Amino acid sequence: MNLKAGLLGGGSWGTTVASLIARNAPVKIWARCEETVREINESHRNSKYLPGATLNGKLVATHSIGEAVSGCDVLVMGVPSQHFRAVLEQAAEHIRPWVPVISLTKGLEAGTGLRMTEIIRAVLPGYPVGVLTGPNLAREIISGQAAASVMAMEDEIIVRALQELFHSGLFRVYTNTDLVGCELGGVLKNIIAIAVGMGDGQGAGDNTRAALITRGLAEITRLGVAMGGRPETFAGLAGMGDLIATCTSPQSRNRHVGFELGKGRPVDEILGEMLMVAEGVKSAPTVMALGERYGVEMPITRDVYAVLQGERTPRQAFRGLLKATVGAESEPG
Repeated sequence: MNLKAGLLGGGSWGTTVASLIARNAPVKIWARCEETVREINESHRNSKYLPGATLNGKLVATHSIGEAVSGCDVLVMGVPSQHFRAVLEQAAEHIRPWVPVISLTKGLEAGTGLRMTEIIRAVLPGYPVGVLTGPNLAREIISGQAAASVMAMEDEIIVRALQELFHSGLFRVYTNTDLVGCELGGVLKNIIAIAVGMGDGQGAGDNTRAALITRGLAEITRLGVAMGGRPETFAGLAGMGDLIATCTSPQSRNRHVGFELGKGRPVDEILGEMLMVAEGVKSAPTVMALGERYGVEMPITRDVYAVLQGERTPRQAFRGLLKATVGAESEPG
């Protein structure tokens, strides 16, 4: 391809996506850690976040945001939500006009409640924006296992042009014009994964897990549709697909937080041991506020939030979820 890509963020998923892009086009990845930059360039590895994995030999890393961004035809943002705006503002000084900006981040901005694409539009008005999302566990994909993802943009022409940049081998990329729905699916499933993890940590069975995932999907869909997403989006890769992967995989950071909470450990201790961010912990207060703003009942999110705030124990919350008032399946609860 004639396109050149810049990717900001040297974590597991950002590095994996950069390695995938390198099969199709030149790409430069920016990482904060100078050791990570050196290792990618010299050894084609990122042992901090992807131990044992070998990256594409064409991938080039840099410690300079300007070097990664200037001259790129597509900018990909793989930065955690709490740093997203600050890093993007630095990139804005170097990016050419009208370059598409794609977010990999499945979180919301604390305080404002903005999605990452809304931050992009605020910092870079007029630039095409999109998300790459779906059931994408970085370690499986970097090892060559088959996976599918969704590239979502409102402009169907641009999204189809960019599809080829990310589509590679056993990593299949589908397109979708429901940007809001796809982005929210990636955000909201993290909280459900914490709830499922809490159940698993307390020894819940497969039936309980299936019930929570199913009711969680209904909860996600209610809020997502209220905020402008299309119902069918939440039955696809960005909704149900991502939810299943995040709720069931031992690699899931959010499920891990819930699992350890279910075993009785305090949340600060759990997070202090983690190398990467569990976005669901940071998004829970914002998602609660969004539910109230849009008048959507979210019982699973409410109980997860109460546990994270120390207002309830995981056992109390889980019992509450199991004893919730039973009505029609289409109703909250």
